[in-house]
Amino acid sequence: MVMRKPDQRRLTPDDWAGAALAAIAHGGVDAVAVEVIAGELGATKGSFYWHFKNRDALIEAALALWEERSTGAVIEHLEKEPDPAWRLRTVLEGGFQRGPTERAEIALLANPGHPVAVRAVRRVAERRITYLADQLEALGWRPQEARDRAVLLGYLYVGNMQLAHAAPNITRSDTRQRLVDLVFNTLIEGVKV
Repeated sequence: MVMRKPDQRRLTPDDWAGAALAAIAHGGVDAVAVEVIAGELGATKGSFYWHFKNRDALIEAALALWEERSTGAVIEHLEKEPDPAWRLRTVLEGGFQRGPTERAEIALLANPGHPVAVRAVRRVAERRITYLADQLEALGWRPQEARDRAVLLGYLYVGNMQLAHAAPNITRSDTRQRLVDLVFNTLIEGVKV
């Protein structure tokens, strides 16, 4: 058993959640094992129980961290810019560039594997689609047209992420920029009122 060094700082719930999220990225929700994560953190199971009631609570904290990093913080950053077209282009560029680096998201989308994960994935998808639809409405699309386009953008994001993960050599960065332009020009511009 690995013991915490006396000069090592105390672990926080966020430390545990971050380590659990890293485990999800490498092996899905099933990879969240308290003893393994404790060992990686140089902590004891007692430290874990100081912060969490059980493994499910740790999974919930990891998914909340994922949700905040991948959606909440992104939306907060985008909202600093008043132009909805800029926001949408920025979302597209980020989505097409990230691809296989979002390993936790790839694992969660492929197989949430836990009721808490299923709910988190659904919440994130709905929040993202609603946000995209709101931006499209701000550009002049009718509500149903905006929602339809937002759903298509969600499909493109997930499909691009899965393809970039499974076959990373399919596109180069210059190709990805052309794809962003194509998607933007096809689904976002050309408002019909």
